[in-house]
Amino acid sequence: MKIIAHIKSPFTAKFGIPRQSGLTELRSAIVFEPEYRVPEAFRGLEGYSHIWILWKFSEAEREEWSPTVRPPRLGGNTRMGVFATRSPFRPNPIGLSSVKLESIDFAAKDGPVIYVSGADILDGTPVYDIKPYLAYTDSHPEASGGFALTSTEGVLEVDFPENLLAEVPEELQKGLIQVLAQDPRPQYQHSPQRVYMMDFADIEVQFTVEGSLLKVCGVVKKG
Repeated sequence: MKIIAHIKSPFTAKFGIPRQSGLTELRSAIVFEPEYRVPEAFRGLEGYSHIWILWKFSEAEREEWSPTVRPPRLGGNTRMGVFATRSPFRPNPIGLSSVKLESIDFAAKDGPVIYVSGADILDGTPVYDIKPYLAYTDSHPEASGGFALTSTEGVLEVDFPENLLAEVPEELQKGLIQVLAQDPRPQYQHSPQRVYMMDFADIEVQFTVEGSLLKVCGVVKKG
């Protein structure tokens, strides 16, 4: 397996990364290794609206593997078979994400660079491959969701004071609000007094959650 590219995303730490891909306001880039910066390799890709990214769970590598894991969606206490989950702790640390193809910049310094939206991937993550998403064969609206549908993840209302939102670069504001609305907390933490801290691009976002309301209480620029 050869690493062909790396992801550039606003997620600089694991905490806060969406549990699944698809948040449309999140923008990321796929920057290829020099060997694969060959324009001919991208010929025809612009005709697709979505692509698959096959990537490496580089922060979850282990020498041993476990046949069961504890999915966060079930509260972090119930064990399920690893092959029935999307846990990063797998026999082979391979991730798969469906994302929207926004553009391909052939003229970029390190181009061609692919820009996508909806990626749920840590900044710097190695990429093994990309493939076109084909709706007629890859989409199955009638598919059952197993235990993943036995516990729903509610969307939170986000209270982001204007003076704090102004500290976030404008192009990142909508994506950050989408991430916060998905409730980035671990499923087993529900204390309304706790202040959570999430890294996003070059800022740290501080927030509390009480009931269905997430309130941002601080934005600190890093560096």
